[in-house]
Amino acid sequence: MLNEKKWIWEYDCYPNFTYDSEKLQPLLQDIKYYQGLLNGIFTNVNEEDLYRTQLEIMTQEIMDSSAIEGEILSRDSVRSSISNQFGINRDKQDYSTRTSDGVTELLVDAVYNFDKPLTEVRLLGWHNALFPQNVKRMIEIRIAQYRDEEMEIVSGRIGREKVHYVAPSAKALKNEMEKFLEWLNGSEDSIIKAGIAHLWFVIIHPFDDGNGRIARSIGNYVLSKEAKAPIKLYSISSMIWQDRRGYYDILEATTSSSTEITAWLEWFLETLLKSLKEARKNIQFLLQKTAFWDRHRSTVLNEREIKVLNRLLTLGEGNFEDRINTKKYASLTKVSKNTASRELKGLVEKGCLRQVEGTAGRNVRYELQI
Repeated sequence: MLNEKKWIWEYDCYPNFTYDSEKLQPLLQDIKYYQGLLNGIFTNVNEEDLYRTQLEIMTQEIMDSSAIEGEILSRDSVRSSISNQFGINRDKQDYSTRTSDGVTELLVDAVYNFDKPLTEVRLLGWHNALFPQNVKRMIEIRIAQYRDEEMEIVSGRIGREKVHYVAPSAKALKNEMEKFLEWLNGSEDSIIKAGIAHLWFVIIHPFDDGNGRIARSIGNYVLSKEAKAPIKLYSISSMIWQDRRGYYDILEATTSSSTEITAWLEWFLETLLKSLKEARKNIQFLLQKTAFWDRHRSTVLNEREIKVLNRLLTLGEGNFEDRINTKKYASLTKVSKNTASRELKGLVEKGCLRQVEGTAGRNVRYELQI
C-alpha cells in the first residue's frame, strides 16, 4: 500500500541509530560546563542542607516521573519512602505506601547501583517494584513479565481513534530485549547513550504498563554510570513534566520515522541542560541560606522567629514564595496578630527581613534580607 506508515523498528537499519554529532556538540559542552559547576559549588553546602536538597530533588523526580504517566503520588508518602530506604528520620510519622515504596526502590537502585549491570532479572524486579502485588488496579497487567499481546498507543473517541505508535510484536520481545541489554551493558557510557537508551526502551515497549517510568530510570542509570556517581542534585523528569506535551510530540515524531534520531537527542540534551541549570539555582539558594545564618549567628532570635526564617529559607514546597505577612506568621507560630506584627517588625530591625517595596498597612509583606 502506497504511503503506508512505517514505525522506526520496521526500517532495515534498526536498531542502528544515527545522529549528527557535530550538531549536538554545543549542547554537550554546555552540559559538561554545568556539571562541572555543580560539582564545584555543592562542596560549599553544609551536609544537612545538602541532604535536604537531595531529598527534595529525589522526591520531585519520583513524583514527576509518575505524574507524566497520569499517576499522582503524595509528597509525604514519597518522602517517607525515601527516608525509610536510607534509614533516616525514624522518629517521624511514616506516610509511606506500597506504591511509594516501590517507585522509590526503583529509582534508588537505578542511580545508586549504577556500577552493576542491568540484567533481565533486575529489570523485571524494577517492574515488580513499580506495580506492587495486592494493589487494586482498574486494568490487570502482567507484572514482572514482558507483555504477551500487541501494543498500540491510541487516543481519541471510539470510531475516531488516533494511533500514535505501534510497538514491536510480542513474539519479538525476547530478542529485542536481549539486543538492548547487551548494548546497554557493553557499550561505552556517555550522555548521548542515556538519550538513546531512553528512546530505545520506549520503542520496544516491553511491558503492559510502566514503560515510560522505567525508560526514564534507565536514562538516570546511564547518566549515573557516565558520571561514576549517583545523580542526586538534578531531576530530568521534573523538566520533562514541565514540557510533557513536547516530550510526547518528539517521541511520536521519532518513533514514526527513520532511525536518524538527532531531533530526539537535541530535545533530550536540552531538557537535561535545563535540569542542570535549575539545580545550580537551587544550590545557589542553599549557599545564600548558609551565608544568611553565618551573618546572624549572634542575632538574638526566639524559637518562633527561627521557625519562620527557616520556612522562608526552605527550598521547595511550602516556602511562602519567600514572602510573609502578619496573618501567615500568626498562623505558623500560633500567636496573636499583634504579636506577629511586633515580631515581624523586630526581624526587620535585626536585618533578617525587609518590607516588600510597594506594600503597606494591611497588605504589608516581608521578604528575606539576603
